[in-house]
Amino acid sequence: VQLQASGGGLVQPGGSLRLSCAVSGSIFRSNAWGWYRQAPGKQRELVAVITSGRIITYTDSVKGRFTISKDNAKNTVYLQMNILKPEDTAVYYCNKAPALNYWGQGTLVTVSS
Repeated sequence: VQLQASGGGLVQPGGSLRLSCAVSGSIFRSNAWGWYRQAPGKQRELVAVITSGRIITYTDSVKGRFTISKDNAKNTVYLQMNILKPEDTAVYYCNKAPALNYWGQGTLVTVSS
C-alpha cells in the first residue's frame, strides 16, 4: 500500500486548508482510515477517523473545526481544516486506523501570522 498526503502549507490563524490522501491498493474500501499529526517535539496523535461505514470520530481539540471524509471511488480520504490555530502546526499523515507499520510521506501544515 502507498499513502500520499498532500494539501499542506502555510496559513494564518483562522484560515482553512483541505488535505487529501490517495491510497493505493485494494484495502481502502473495507478499512477505517485516519488522519494523524506530529508536532515538533511531540508524539504522533490520531486526529480523526472514518470507518468503512462512515462512522466518524475526532480528538477533542479539533471537534467543530475539522471534517474528515472519503471518496471510495477515488481511494482518497480528506481532512477539511477550518479555524486553524497555531497549535495545529504539525506534519499530517493518513493511515489505517489502527495504523499500519508503514507511514507514507506526510504534509506539513504551518499555522502562523
